Formats: sequence, C-alpha cells, structure tokens
Amino acid sequence: MKKYVFLFLLLPYLLHAKVQIGIERLIADKFHLIEGKNIGIITNHTGILSNGEHFVDYLFSTKRVKIKALFGPEHGIRGDAPDGRKITDAIDEKTGIIVYSLYGEIRKPTKEMLKDIEILIFDIQDIGARFYTYISTLNNCLEAAAENNIKFIVCDRPNPIGGMKVDGPILKPNQKSFVGIQPIPIQHGMTVGELAMMFNSEGWLENGIKADLIIIEALNWKRAQLFDQTGIKWINPSPNMVSLDAAIIYPGLCLIEGTNVSEGRGTMKPFLTIGAPFIDPEALIEELDSYKLRGVQFKSTSFTPKQIPNMSTNPKFKDSLCKGIEIQITDRVGVDAVKLGITIVYTINKLFKNDFILNKRRFNLLLGDESVTENILTNENLNDIFNLWQGELEFFTQTRDKYLLYN
Repeated sequence: MKKYVFLFLLLPYLLHAKVQIGIERLIADKFHLIEGKNIGIITNHTGILSNGEHFVDYLFSTKRVKIKALFGPEHGIRGDAPDGRKITDAIDEKTGIIVYSLYGEIRKPTKEMLKDIEILIFDIQDIGARFYTYISTLNNCLEAAAENNIKFIVCDRPNPIGGMKVDGPILKPNQKSFVGIQPIPIQHGMTVGELAMMFNSEGWLENGIKADLIIIEALNWKRAQLFDQTGIKWINPSPNMVSLDAAIIYPGLCLIEGTNVSEGRGTMKPFLTIGAPFIDPEALIEELDSYKLRGVQFKSTSFTPKQIPNMSTNPKFKDSLCKGIEIQITDRVGVDAVKLGITIVYTINKLFKNDFILNKRRFNLLLGDESVTENILTNENLNDIFNLWQGELEFFTQTRDKYLLYN
C-alpha cells in the first residue's frame, strides 16, 4: 500500500520532469558539433546552466573551443543595462573576450566582427512577445550567419508564458522595426528555436537567404507548461521583467509604453502596476469590471515612479504621484494578455480622453497594425476590434504548425 501512495505522490513530478535546456544538451550530448571550433556566442545573463555557472564561463574553462567573440543584446552581456540604453563594445571582465554590442549603433554582426568564426551559438531566454528585442537580435544574427556562411546553433529554452496561446495583430510591413522584426502576432506561442526555423525557412531573411541552422531542443518541455513548472530557476530576462506574472500579461501591458500612462517602470511591479496623475482608479476599475475579463482582477493603487539603479533611469512621471490599478492574476491559463492590454488602453482613452495621449508612431510599432489603433481611438466595439486580426491569425497558425518542436 505504501508503495502505491509513494507513486501517487511522485506522479506530478514524473509528469513534469525537469526541463533540460538546449545548452546543457549541447554540452552533454552534442559537444562534437563545436569541439575544436572557432565560435562566437550570442548570449546574456540568462545563459546559465543548472549549476548556476554561465555557459560562456564553462566553455572558456574547458579550453575545448576557441571563443573568438561574444555578442550582447539589449541590456548587455551580463544583463545590467536599463531598458533602451545603448550599449558600447567592451571586454568581458571574466574571460577577457571582446564583447560586441548589438544594441548600439550596430544591431547586426558585421563581417569584421565575424572574422574567423566558424559557428555562432545563440542562447538567450526569451519572454514570448514579438516586441521583446531578443528575437530581433536572433533574426539579425541568423541573417549575418547566412551572409557569411557560418553555421548557426540555437540552444533552445522554454517559452516562459507557454506555447499554446497565440494572439494579436500580425505585424504589417510598414511597422517593421527592432521591436517588430517579422510578420508574427504579438503573442506568438513559440520558442526561439521554433522562431529561428520559421524566420530561416519562410524566406523572411534579407534577400531570402538561408542559414545552416541547427536547433538543440529543450528536453521534457511541454507547450502547456509555464516557466515555474519547468524546474528551471527564474532569472529576470530583462531588468523590468521581475516575475512570471508580469511576463504573462506583458504581451498586452507593454502597449501602455506607447501612451502617456506609466507602465509601472520606476516601481517594483512593472506591467502589473499602471497609472497616471489624471486617472480615477475607481472609475477605471468599474468600467474594466463591466467587460468581465478572464483571469484577472483589479485593485486601486497609487505610486510615485522613482529612478531605480540598473532598472529604470528616467521613468514616466518620475517623482510624481500616479493613481491607477494593480493587476492581480487569478487564472494564469485563462488570462488573454493581448486583449487585456488593448481593453485597458481603450478604456483609459474612453474615460480620460481630455488627458490621455497615445503616441501613434510608438503604439503602432508595438501593436503592429495602425488600422487596429484607429479603431481603438474611435471607440469601436471591443469585440469588433478583436475580430480584426482573426483571419490573418488563423493563416499564421497554419504556417506556425510547420515549425513546432514540442507537444
């Protein structure tokens, strides 16, 4: 009897075995792919092995490969640069290796940067939203590898907000930018490995070129799993992405960045806290509650954005009192992040039109479709707004299905 009780208690752990990330599989099972090679590594502070060691430091210590250069995305190679700050080239203090910034004047590796490199390795923890710039860096590096005949290895990691939900407008060509690099929806429900395959095989790279691409899959990850079900330690992927709850609603709440409402930068709860001096929290909550949004509830709050070192240097309404809402997630699977974000912007515009400002250029780059923006501003029916992208989303999911690596 005790044996069966033990097995019953063990069942959840057997069903959700710890995920082994791609870089650990490369080291343990596929090291022959890079043994003795001249390599370049695109990574940041999230490139950590399960023992807490950064994989660059591990590879450097083995002396079994020659690391010719490191390439750092937004926030830098060690992840301590605040959002949006341009980063210059430097020498990595731990290894003495040159670090080329891909978030400064140059955002795609040049031929000179890639000199003598035979293989590029990408290992960065993404968040699952189109405007998170790590996938733009992935795209640009993949393109550079194709142009310079360099093999490209993506060491895959789980999508922390799950791989099931896909939502939002498809990026239109006239809105292409570093916060929207390819025609995918806001919440794509894919891993970086799956995205790399799509970018490479759909002919989306410059001039339709294709890289010699290898994906090292993450072992044991299931699409329905959120990050805290993987057994992997959470590391803030960027300075203001401080929790899984923030990540879950980020695909919608990041849209607040395109307005004169604070998205919570300058507080310890970015994206879960929003507000502005002109907002009446009770009126906003009453209106939001009338939409019966799934998976969330709201409570009124007030806050004063402050400069926070290595996190937020000049937040909106710095040192000024903001009134607004704190978002609490009650059903992580049920919440529809994109619809939540659009509903909040729509409602603030409706209630506080005299004070609310939407920066159309910035908002359109994030949303990806200016026609949807116009419908938000003219207070069209919300369900009609959500229906605007359903046809193109269905077409995208058919394309997406070809590149899914996990069940």
